[in-house]
Amino acid sequence: MDLKIFFSPLDEELFSNIRSSTSFLKNIKANIDNMPDFKGADIAIIGVEEERGSVTNKGAAKGANEIRKKLYKLKKGTGKYKIVDLGNIRNGMDRDETIGRVSEVCQVLVQNNILPIVIGGTHDIDYGQYKAYEGMEKLISLLNVDAFLDMEEGMSEPENEKHIHKILLHEPNYLFNYSHLAYQSYLIDQNAINILEKLYFEAYRIGHLRSNITEMEPIIRNADMLSFDISAIKSSDAPGNANAQPFGLTGEEACQICWYAGLNEKLSSAGFYEYNPDKDDDSKKTAAVVATMIWYFIEGFYHRKNEQNFKTNDYLKFVVSMSGDPDALCFYKSKLSEKWWMEVPFPKGKDKYSRNCIIPCSYSDYQMATHGELPDRYITTHAKLI
Repeated sequence: MDLKIFFSPLDEELFSNIRSSTSFLKNIKANIDNMPDFKGADIAIIGVEEERGSVTNKGAAKGANEIRKKLYKLKKGTGKYKIVDLGNIRNGMDRDETIGRVSEVCQVLVQNNILPIVIGGTHDIDYGQYKAYEGMEKLISLLNVDAFLDMEEGMSEPENEKHIHKILLHEPNYLFNYSHLAYQSYLIDQNAINILEKLYFEAYRIGHLRSNITEMEPIIRNADMLSFDISAIKSSDAPGNANAQPFGLTGEEACQICWYAGLNEKLSSAGFYEYNPDKDDDSKKTAAVVATMIWYFIEGFYHRKNEQNFKTNDYLKFVVSMSGDPDALCFYKSKLSEKWWMEVPFPKGKDKYSRNCIIPCSYSDYQMATHGELPDRYITTHAKLI
């Protein structure tokens, strides 16, 4: 497919003051003079200028280029960059057409083993990011970072406040797991949390995440897709959002999540949404925070260790005897990264679950098993497999 028809090139004046050969910009191929060839790339950056899904955050359409201005001034990180910036996707006649274009572009990239990073626009654009996986004949796990749950219902509700509800109801259903990080209890309806729990999905409030962010790493490592709403970051660090809150993630915590996500070998797409330059301060602090988050995500990507084959000698296998059903639990520990995984057997005849039967876990899950207790991760995953 010729992706050129979907994109507008970038204005060279945006980056005319960047001259350093070690800058991020000088080490990627961007759609300035002509469309770069994406084939063979590791990562493709995609800008979105769609904001018709929001009522309160008008101005988010201008976010992509402001983020680029900050990102491309940063220094190149680790690894041999094979990164392209395809430019900004042209808006469709309506919002649904734009989402369709996002979906088509992301699908082509993912099928070519290129990780799309979507920047700009409102959070409902992640519906297009999610639809890119339709037809790939695999179940996926979605990680959403947001202060709000965005599970509203009704025709009158803005699209960026009900996009998660649409994803949960989407047919055909290929969503195996949904994990939500950094919600704020006083901003959400408890009934929505109850719905997620009944579906054996996970939601962690900001206080739980902050108390031990390293315990969130296995949750992040289990995702195929990352969707990050800038409203999850507190307003003092990221004022550039109409829904910015006084409490939330710090910029450093947001970067830590992005580092973990970049390291995750399963993860094949990422989106950063709801940045609004009109709400930002004069120095565009929020754009700088988002740019740094993306930099850490890419840095994590180039530190991946290809830990997917659990039958190699790169793993230690631990079998823990249990007193009930199951009678044993199998754990794997990587000799390279010291990360842990746990095996959850899937029923015979349900091979579509095979890629989800060895799940990321933590050392504390292994410790719990040695004391005769089934880890919560095992219980919820097993409930979805049967």
